[in-house]
Amino acid sequence: MMLTLANLIALLPLIVVGTTAVVIMLGVAWQRNHGLTAVLSAAGLVLALICVPVAATALSSPPLMIMDDLAVMGSVLVLLCALVTVALSHHYLTGYIGPREEFYLLLMCAVTGALGLVASNHLATLFISLELLSMPLYGMLAYSFRAERSLEAGIKYLILSAAATAFLLFGMALIYARTGRLDLASLAGLATSFDVWTLAGAVLMLVGLGFKLSIIPFHLWTPDVYQGGPAPATIFLATVSKLAVFVLLLRLVMVAPVFDSNWLRTLVTVLALLTMLGGNLLALFQSNLKRLLGYSSIAHFGYLMVAIVVGGTLAVETVGVYLITYLVTTLAAFGVVTQLSSPFRGEDAAGLHHYRGLFWRRPWLAAVMTVSFLSLAGIPLTAGFIGKFYVLALGVSESRWWLVGGIVAGSAIGLFYYLRVMVTLYLPEPGMRRRDATNDWGSRIGGLTLLVVAVLILVLGVYPTPMIDWVAGLSTLPR
Repeated sequence: MMLTLANLIALLPLIVVGTTAVVIMLGVAWQRNHGLTAVLSAAGLVLALICVPVAATALSSPPLMIMDDLAVMGSVLVLLCALVTVALSHHYLTGYIGPREEFYLLLMCAVTGALGLVASNHLATLFISLELLSMPLYGMLAYSFRAERSLEAGIKYLILSAAATAFLLFGMALIYARTGRLDLASLAGLATSFDVWTLAGAVLMLVGLGFKLSIIPFHLWTPDVYQGGPAPATIFLATVSKLAVFVLLLRLVMVAPVFDSNWLRTLVTVLALLTMLGGNLLALFQSNLKRLLGYSSIAHFGYLMVAIVVGGTLAVETVGVYLITYLVTTLAAFGVVTQLSSPFRGEDAAGLHHYRGLFWRRPWLAAVMTVSFLSLAGIPLTAGFIGKFYVLALGVSESRWWLVGGIVAGSAIGLFYYLRVMVTLYLPEPGMRRRDATNDWGSRIGGLTLLVVAVLILVLGVYPTPMIDWVAGLSTLPR
């Protein structure tokens, strides 16, 4: 198929981000300049964000992809999260000894893959986009290669991600063997009765995507990779990567009937229960903040799996609201870790003892951390409460009482370890050597961005109507 002008217009955000990556690569080859590279990255993301409404008005989608409203929502969230990551990365990398510009190059390549993933309408583009998203992450996680844990995080994610990719490809091969087609439209035309090979292909694809989402029992890489990777890389992994994969999984469930079979729905229900309860229980025993946030992320995507089980229009709205609230909360929590880690060499400030008495040294950072953890716990007047309410309402509306019980039990367990971190922030300062942010953190672009994200958590919790209206107006039907 030949590309038309309408196809190119629909691809504008992806083209802009890819072109920015090329410009950054040429700039690094010509002359290294950390500040200029960060500005170029941010400018490319902002321009791509401006192009999203233009792409949404394209008369036709490009070959192998679809620019529907679900893809528009995913693209906007991917670009916004990547923009916050760039702002936080600049401050973090300022204290890094070694090349810094290549980190932005890897980040922009990964964003290109994420944009392709949320708009994939073909198993070939699904695979290519997923690998384009994953491969730069190997380098981003191992970027502080002088630190043993960072190198370990990159290698561990590389090996386990390759294994997950093998499952994904095998599943795609089985489905292709039964249908002879790779486009999602052909999968939508399948009959409602499936043989064992078609179901096996769907299960294997679910295993491959479940690894990326840290669904139990495919979660074992998560705490080690979160702990070892540099804070900006961990932010990107916890937000952009998981967001793009979950949007893709939602599209598969809604388009291909094989992913909506009763047998597979029962399997996903069991995985959701294991994930929401297991993630919270494992987080109880963590004294490392990044590992704790890793297990918390596992639990939150267990809650989101409720939408995969239920399906329907309300599920799409629930996913949109929950993803937005999860993303702003996670960006704030990891942003504080980034601010405390950036001025120092070696491993990030992740031990809970590093945060003891933070309120007495950096009250605004302690306030941001408190707001983010209240939101993660789903406390009213924060964004997290809105997302948790939507998931509970979805489960109740479809009488999924086991899932509703799992959400309530998981939230109760999570409240304990979230409160433990918040109490630590206000305890008397320890006598041991402390980790602290720079005195001017609030006047830098990363600090200002972090404060804006924290305010957004409260605004969405108090006045969520614009967010809900925007998400409710989205439709997953192709144009």
